[in-house]
Amino acid sequence: MNVKNIEKENGSAKLVVEIERERFQAAVDKAYRKNRGQIMVPGFRKGKAPRKIIEGMYGASVFYDDAINDLFPDVFEEATKGAELRPVGRPSVTDVNVDDGMLTLTIETDLYPEVTLGQYKGVEVEKKEVKVTAADVNEELKGLAERNARIQTVDRAAKNGDSVVIDYVGLDNGVAFEGGSAENFTLKLGSGTFIPGFEEALVGVKADDEKNVEITFPADYHAKELAGHPVVFQCKVHEVKETLTPKMDDEFAKDVSEFDTLKELKDDLKAKKLEARKKDAEAELRDAALTKAVENMTCEVPASMVEMQIDQTLQQYENQIRMSGSTLEEYAQKMGTNVQALRTSLRPSAEAEVRMHIMLEAIVEAEKLEVGEDELNEQYEKMSKDYGMPVENIQQFVNAEDLKKDLVIVKAGDFVAANAKAVKPAKAEKTDDTAETETAPTEE
Repeated sequence: MNVKNIEKENGSAKLVVEIERERFQAAVDKAYRKNRGQIMVPGFRKGKAPRKIIEGMYGASVFYDDAINDLFPDVFEEATKGAELRPVGRPSVTDVNVDDGMLTLTIETDLYPEVTLGQYKGVEVEKKEVKVTAADVNEELKGLAERNARIQTVDRAAKNGDSVVIDYVGLDNGVAFEGGSAENFTLKLGSGTFIPGFEEALVGVKADDEKNVEITFPADYHAKELAGHPVVFQCKVHEVKETLTPKMDDEFAKDVSEFDTLKELKDDLKAKKLEARKKDAEAELRDAALTKAVENMTCEVPASMVEMQIDQTLQQYENQIRMSGSTLEEYAQKMGTNVQALRTSLRPSAEAEVRMHIMLEAIVEAEKLEVGEDELNEQYEKMSKDYGMPVENIQQFVNAEDLKKDLVIVKAGDFVAANAKAVKPAKAEKTDDTAETETAPTEE
């Protein structure tokens, strides 16, 4: 193989590549053997016609397309490596010429962009103050109490916060509409589960009551045939239930945790909340540092890289959607759009992801970052625990070199974050909500 000519311009390259006669003819022979069984020639049994007869009927180039498709991946890789080019996106063959059995291809491809790293070490980013207030702890306690609440049926009128067990039928102009009926449905009043006005209308009902609830669907309701329509829900009440939350004291702490006192439980909740917020703050700092570093980089991102990122994202969507028995096209229709519009909506985020990856790769090279065998094995062990599979199985599915590439990109991001300069955010005016004074939780 011989690369006759290379032209580079505006982030792309055009290569003129000659493939020697013997190599091309071997590919044509392979294409003939692959396709002859599908070709019908009068006077011959299917698949038995000699190659010369087939070429005489359909032309000498009948097998060229298959031959070129078979040759192209290796030819392209050899040509770009030999020319020390780093192609990206999908290459295209813009001209094909066969002369005296020798194949000449003109190939165009985008090239990996040139990158000028700006400041990525010591970028200044705000690191917000991390604290946990008494109100935060009380909120955690409230949630814990609600998860351990007891529900009991009561013989009284329903009030906000109670649950009612109801049958209901929705009627639009006297006709039941799809999705508007249910039996023995448990609805918590005040939860905002139903459209505005429905739950409020059931405050005050008792078991065995029947009530017609007249409401109007919001104008922006997702079911267009009901949007803005006045409807009537015929409701039959079976039960009214109240939720009894436990009193928050030492006995409560013993029941829901390994602690003996409420104070110990509160201290533990506060410590865990503080740790979680510290992790969130570190993640936000990392994201902010990377964002600033990307802003400081100069790079023209090829459109083909962005399109490939969009393809990958859509493929992930489609894989998830297929699990529910639907297709990407059907999903887009339900969302009131189409696949092309989805592609357009994904383009800004896709470009941002590509720019980020380009920068991190450049930092890997600039800082000569590497992933050692110990780090690789540690990651394999982590994946083994996450997936509940032996390490040996993980290693079969996850190529070591590919995993190293992923890990070193993460390491580059960590490098930027570790070298960022954290500064305090501008002070906001204090409000009662940010008061640090510990107060006892409300007992219910």
